[in-house]
Amino acid sequence: MIVGEKGIRKHLWIAVFLLPSLIGLGLFKLLPILCSMVLTLFRWDLLTPPQFVFMQNFNNLIADEVFWSSLAHTLYYIAGYVPMVIVVGLALALVMNQRLKGVVIFRTAYFIPVVSSWAAVALLWKWIFNPRFGLLNYILGLIGIYGPSWIFDPLWAMPAIIITSVWKDLGFIMTLFLAGLQGIPEIYYDAASIDGAGSVRKFFAVTVPLLSPTTFFALTISLIHSFQVFDQVWIMTQGGPAGATAVLVEQIYKNATAYNRMGYASALSWVLFLLVFSVTGLQMIIQRKWVHYD
Repeated sequence: MIVGEKGIRKHLWIAVFLLPSLIGLGLFKLLPILCSMVLTLFRWDLLTPPQFVFMQNFNNLIADEVFWSSLAHTLYYIAGYVPMVIVVGLALALVMNQRLKGVVIFRTAYFIPVVSSWAAVALLWKWIFNPRFGLLNYILGLIGIYGPSWIFDPLWAMPAIIITSVWKDLGFIMTLFLAGLQGIPEIYYDAASIDGAGSVRKFFAVTVPLLSPTTFFALTISLIHSFQVFDQVWIMTQGGPAGATAVLVEQIYKNATAYNRMGYASALSWVLFLLVFSVTGLQMIIQRKWVHYD
């Protein structure tokens, strides 16, 4: 009986210490999620009482050309960002994994953008991409190339956003791959050498398969992260020029704050959630065929 009372007291103390976190989770996470789910069924402008419209917000969304264009821009961003950050991150990790003089300094330098705020990074690259006095066009001019207008040109604005995002996130992806590379036992490379395998053969026969769990994780978080792209878009272009960089989260933000269409913004949010959930679920299914945990 005494042991039982001690066990109850122990669990009560655990509950007491967890209570503040649980209250915060409920108020700032679960409650807003529940409210947004309910708001998808209402038309509400924050000034007048909510009007029940059932599925009208989703019907409006399907018929909205801006939604489809922002979805296309988001997919364009994903198609450019994800392969680039994965491939370049892996290439950098392979270099940083070598025994080179000063490699620790370079590892630190590549990771600095990761811990920098998006406001600072976006403003820096907004200046770099400035067509008149930006650093990039100045360098291009030195070699006789007339640079484009970048973030002021509908054709080049999204590539500029992608380059900015890759530069900021590259250090994180590189660190993931570097940790994965350092976790591969040297015995596998020694065995491959005995079999006469060269560097390229070792990479595809040893490194790629044993690095597949890390690759899967990096690919998953990169995809989820790219669906939620917003900060750099808002600071650098605000969806322009001519809507060329209008993405889904930017449309959610505008509908909620500028247009006071809370129900429609909530519907957009849940569509985004379903997209991310579906893509992540598909990845979980496909990874069984190419990810090796042995």
